[in-house]
Amino acid sequence: MDDRVDLIDLAKRLQATCLASGLTVATAESCTGGLVAHTLTQVPGSSGYFIGGVVSYADAAKIELLRIDPTVLAAHGAVSAQVARAMADGIRRQLGTNLAVAVTGIAGPDGGSPTKPVGLTYVAVASDEASDVRRYAWTGDRAANTDASARAALDLLILHAERIHRQRINAESVDAERVGTG
Repeated sequence: MDDRVDLIDLAKRLQATCLASGLTVATAESCTGGLVAHTLTQVPGSSGYFIGGVVSYADAAKIELLRIDPTVLAAHGAVSAQVARAMADGIRRQLGTNLAVAVTGIAGPDGGSPTKPVGLTYVAVASDEASDVRRYAWTGDRAANTDASARAALDLLILHAERIHRQRINAESVDAERVGTG
């Protein structure tokens, strides 16, 4: 299957869940260069849940646009779990969404080091309830690493959106039962 078609299928699945639950989404991207946001907007009707995104490639953009504490960047570096979490929290706060995803990594072919090799990527999702960060070590070329990172971001968004959707359905069922027995 074409990688971009696969990404669109994931975006459709996310959209269906978000629209059914009234969830909103924002993106903060570095190494994916806006691919996650682009993928989301390829599905008609995405404006019903996708609020917007920021491509914060430079540290200055992360600080200015996402309000990341410069000491976090200095202590951990742009490619870290701490910065991924801060990016997701920052864009969620800035745009007022229920969910936000952030991607930061080293797509390659240059830029790696022994401690942070090419392909190292962190994906974070922040929601009203919690945040979650995943670490990946891709081994492809720049395009493959970028696509894999976007796929991981969509997968993690779907995981959180579907969990929230199930929680809301369960809460509505409990409320309906209370009304029926009250």
